[in-house]
Amino acid sequence: QVQLVETGGGTVQAGGSLKLSCAASGRTFNTYAMAWFRQAPGNDREFVSAISWNGDNTYYADSVKGRFTISRDHAKNTLYLQMNGLKPEDTAVYYCTAHKLHMPGTNYRDWDDYWGLGTQVTVSS
Repeated sequence: QVQLVETGGGTVQAGGSLKLSCAASGRTFNTYAMAWFRQAPGNDREFVSAISWNGDNTYYADSVKGRFTISRDHAKNTLYLQMNGLKPEDTAVYYCTAHKLHMPGTNYRDWDDYWGLGTQVTVSS
């Protein structure tokens, strides 16, 4: 059974840091582009960051650029999101997703291969 499991969420004060992990099991994701999306209550799921299958290319939403860093470890079959300088508006459930080979863009509907169940991030002011 293929699974993506996110961990590392929690509650932090504004300005703090968290590192999210997305552990993949059931298959290797070395040939998959991977990404992080987030969804706050009442909002649509929004793009946060993506990384190419080989890790050479990374992409960020303007709202997180310069504060978040995406990375992946092929040996551990794991995706990461280092989040620094957190703001209350970063509060959301964060999801990881994977898509075979190419990145289909920033619309979550186009990432139709695999999704995790999410991890809650809460940033207090």
